[in-house]
Amino acid sequence: MKRWLFFISCAALLLGGCTAKSEPKQAEPAKPTPRQEQPSRPSVEEKQTFPLTGLPAKGNIDQRVVGVMINNHPKARPQSGLGAADIVYEVLAEGDITRFLALYQSELPERVGPVRSARDYYIDLSEGYHALYVCHGWSPEAKARLEGGGIDYLNGLFYDGTLFQRVSFRKAPHNSYITFANIEKGAEQNGYAWTDEVAPLSFRADEPSGEKVETVRIAYSHRVYAHVEYKYVPEQKGYYRYSGGEQTIDDDTRKPVVVQNVMIIAARHQVIDSHGRRDIDLASGGKGYLLQGGVMQPIEWKNVDGRLLPYHNGAPIGFVPGKTWINIVPELAIVQWK
Repeated sequence: MKRWLFFISCAALLLGGCTAKSEPKQAEPAKPTPRQEQPSRPSVEEKQTFPLTGLPAKGNIDQRVVGVMINNHPKARPQSGLGAADIVYEVLAEGDITRFLALYQSELPERVGPVRSARDYYIDLSEGYHALYVCHGWSPEAKARLEGGGIDYLNGLFYDGTLFQRVSFRKAPHNSYITFANIEKGAEQNGYAWTDEVAPLSFRADEPSGEKVETVRIAYSHRVYAHVEYKYVPEQKGYYRYSGGEQTIDDDTRKPVVVQNVMIIAARHQVIDSHGRRDIDLASGGKGYLLQGGVMQPIEWKNVDGRLLPYHNGAPIGFVPGKTWINIVPELAIVQWK
């Protein structure tokens, strides 16, 4: 009997040993059910576009818009920094000389200028983009607007020789320049915001339609220096600009200005004083032309929250992604094309 118990105990130990050795072998986890391969999605950064150009954003889309008054007197040409502006408004100041309001957001050039004095209707255009407004001097109406509060601005009258610098190769009042480093410095000194949530413009994905037009001319007066011309260049997918027969280039980079959207709109102009200063009706809307991709389309324009935007048959028209120049004229009769 003792032998049998001995043999049974040994057998139990042997079986237990085998069981112990087999315990580490666990069942393999079930393989996941095969699923269809999904295409990779672009990252959030790849999908971002700049609000005023519609182009892919590689920089800060929250950069605040900066509006700079730029001189367009023949003695101020060529200017610095114009080619980097997302939007440029060209409007008559006094006489037959236009002045530029250049709005910067996607690109900040090293410097801009020559910087010129403010007019109240340029301030209105700048406020449509909640821009930090940069000028050197002002008219009585502009002075009242800026000193009335609520508008962030830097005026060269108070920073001449500090934030604003005079260049030696031009004479006053055509020689005041400012760097974007100094604009940012001035914003910090005055407690102005340097970032902003900029409301985007509307951009089209389809091809523009209209009459094929290669060249458009605007005669702000009979004097040649007041003539503006845009020529479509297919390989650039945009328009070259000319003033007084000379191509508009950047004085610092020597590169030509290339524009994807040219909007020409008529607004009522009225001379209001002996200096020839004007009041321009930017609120009532009116007629105009929009040039995109080598074609021209008649439009109506409307002021939408301070922004002058194109419409056709009551429906908004998107811009082509890229740069936009808006020429405001007293009447469309001064516009010719071929």
